Amino acid sequence: MSTDTDNILTKLSDSMVAAVERAGAGTVLVDARRRIPASGIAYESDLILTANHVLEREEDVKIVLPDGSEVPASLAGRDHGSDLALLRLEKASAAVAEIAPQPARVGQLVLALGRPTPDGVQASLGIVSVVGGPVRRKHGGLLEQHFRTDAIPYPGFSGGPLIDTAGLILGVNTSGLSRHASLTIPVQLAWQIAGSLAESGSVRRGYLGVRTQLVNLPPTQQQALERQQDDGVLLVEVVTGGPAETGGLLVGDIVVAIDGKPVADPDELLARLTGEIVGNPTSVEVLRGGQPLTVTVTIGERK
Repeated sequence: MSTDTDNILTKLSDSMVAAVERAGAGTVLVDARRRIPASGIAYESDLILTANHVLEREEDVKIVLPDGSEVPASLAGRDHGSDLALLRLEKASAAVAEIAPQPARVGQLVLALGRPTPDGVQASLGIVSVVGGPVRRKHGGLLEQHFRTDAIPYPGFSGGPLIDTAGLILGVNTSGLSRHASLTIPVQLAWQIAGSLAESGSVRRGYLGVRTQLVNLPPTQQQALERQQDDGVLLVEVVTGGPAETGGLLVGDIVVAIDGKPVADPDELLARLTGEIVGNPTSVEVLRGGQPLTVTVTIGERK
């Protein structure tokens, strides 16, 4: 005799199966290294987003689609800072993945997917355990946003999607960002990076020409800002001739916002210096002598 509990568990199980089937249609095998192949996600019908570290070669790259067909691919662009790379299929033939409209939440039930063999998609169950801001990569650089789950990252899962129980993509999984754990790049950030890679083959990252340190803002300075912000970024060095000096920033200024977005620590400052603001005049809000001041700085590009 079935019980209400049995019915609930059966429905949950069936919904997960459906979610895997839905997301699996846009999850592919990426054969570009000597060891076990990795996974990828169909960003567009002719573009596959995957983890950069799994591309040990740029020639003779093959993509195996969910129906088992094999399609040659070439490198469209790669970004070492986020460990993401974009591959262009020889012919448009992939089913485009569907992304979740809302970001992941701590405690949310999720599934990590991979297709490391032609036998079919694989899955691992877990919850979102941490949603975090900038994280420094093990080989240098900075990832603007990330989250972690307790889903098991089986071999070949790098480049594959993390999905919700509806089968919509929450992020891209990779073991290439941290020595200690597999991380997930939020899908909104991953798609933004993929767009840059599709357009120019790289991601522009900004250069301000400063050395900084975290500083606490006392109540009087927070009152001057007219908002709640506990910390800022103190400029302890301004490079001669750099964008910061040219724009009028001074040693002792406390940066509290870039392009209208609050900045609370040096990592967050680096995270703000990406994308469209690079090379463009950008508002930088600082505290100088305890009073708010906005200067315009043309952000340089880090080479």
